[in-house]
Order: sequence, then structure tokens, then C-alpha cells
Amino acid sequence: MTDLELQKIAVEVRKGIIEGVHAAKSGHPGGSLSAADVFTYLYFEEMNIDPKNPEKADRDRFVLSKGHTAPGLYSALAERGYFPKEELKSLRHVGAMLQGHPCKQDTPGVDMSSGSLGQGISAAVGMALSAKLSNDTYRVYTLLGDGEIGEGQVWEASMFAGAKKLDNLCVIVDNNNLQIDGSIEEVNSPYPIDKKFEAFNFHVINVENGNDMAQLRVAFKEARETKGCPSAIVMKTVKGKGVSFMENQVSWHGKAPNDEEYAIAMEDLKKAGEAL
Repeated sequence: MTDLELQKIAVEVRKGIIEGVHAAKSGHPGGSLSAADVFTYLYFEEMNIDPKNPEKADRDRFVLSKGHTAPGLYSALAERGYFPKEELKSLRHVGAMLQGHPCKQDTPGVDMSSGSLGQGISAAVGMALSAKLSNDTYRVYTLLGDGEIGEGQVWEASMFAGAKKLDNLCVIVDNNNLQIDGSIEEVNSPYPIDKKFEAFNFHVINVENGNDMAQLRVAFKEARETKGCPSAIVMKTVKGKGVSFMENQVSWHGKAPNDEEYAIAMEDLKKAGEAL
């Protein structure tokens, strides 16, 4: 796909995020919107997957370590054809397919239940090790939040991945610089993120704009071509990207838009799509 085609899909993914959290009257739009481009790139360009056969043995695996941004993952999965987009309106409803955090048992396309921060990367490392032990060719991708990497388990898993030279593993850090209580520097600074992953024997790729498809394309190609060690893509993004009043506003980490805000957000995204 061209970068332009991917950009257009990312706009639709963002619309699905807003639809879901508005219908749920709760959820996490900010970090879902910052990661909408990488979700789109992974599911429409990068990964070996088949929505008609979600469990195919040689598929690439994805683990959403920052599981609270499930609205973004669900919207990308729906856009890719894993389930009808209408399901997005049932987000977080009792008994619905799409719960507040990804559930492997309930949702086609979800490879790992996640949501307890720090644990997703450990599961991804286990999957990557399994592939190596079985001589399987699939790759494993996991998306972490920059606030999430304050969890110690992230670094235990990273130490193991580096020690075992898991070059089929790609860790992505969504560096939007905001977490639930404020900026990540104010809460517990993880900087420099790249040097920390390098210390754990990762090949690190810094992406200046993780909301830019061309830059993501270059980064994922480099990660795929890296042999002998795992890769970490550290991408700077804008929290709430694409919705005017949500961008770079920590207050939109975990709340839903009301009807008026929903209308403004959808109009923003409609205009963004028309501009492409």
C-alpha cells in the first residue's frame, strides 16, 4: 500500500476509536489516537496475517502491552475485516465482544489478553522464544506506552530478549510524553529511552514522527533486516492525534467525549480525510 492509502485508513481507524469510546461513555482515546498510525501500518502493511484465518499457525503475532488503548486495536482489527465495524459501538458493554482490555478468548485477531501494564512485553518475548525453539518464521510485535516502561517487568523481559538474541521480536514504544497523571518527566522520567534499550542489547530505531507513515515504513524495514538481536522502535507521537481539542491534553488519557465533543471530533476527522 502507498503511504497515502495508509493515511486514509488511519483516519478511519481514528473515527472508530471515537465511535467506540463515545458509545461506551468511557475508555482511553488519547493513547489510542497517538498509536492509530502504527496500528494501521502493522495490520495493513507490515504483518503477515489473514482476517479470514485469525489463528493461522505462521501468522505474525501482536501483543498490545498498553492494553488500555484497546479502542485503537479494535478499530484497526475492524477496519481490516476481523469483525464488523458495527461492533465498535458495543465497546465495554456487558457481554460484548470488545471489552475494556483485549481478551484473547472473545475477540478475533487478539493474540494475547493484556492490560496489566508491563506484562504484555513478557508475553511477546515468550512468543518470540517459542518461534525460535520451534524453528518457526513468524515475527512478534508488541506496543508499549512510555509511561508503562516505568514497570520493572518491562526491563526483566528486555534483558531476557537481548540475552537470547530474539531478532524476531520488535518492541515499539509509543512516546507521546503523557501518562495518566501528567508528563512522563513529571511522574517518573524514563529518558533516555533509546539508551536504556541499547543497554539491554537491542537494536534501537528512533522515529522522529511516529504519526508519519513514511517514517514508520523505514523503521519497520530496518527492524526486519536486523539480525542477531531484538529491535526497539521508539517513536515520538502526539497524544490525541487527529482530534483538535484532544491533542497533547493529558485530560484525554482516559475519558470519553460527550455528544457535543463527539460531533467536533468526527468533523475534525472528516476534514482530515477530505484533505488527503
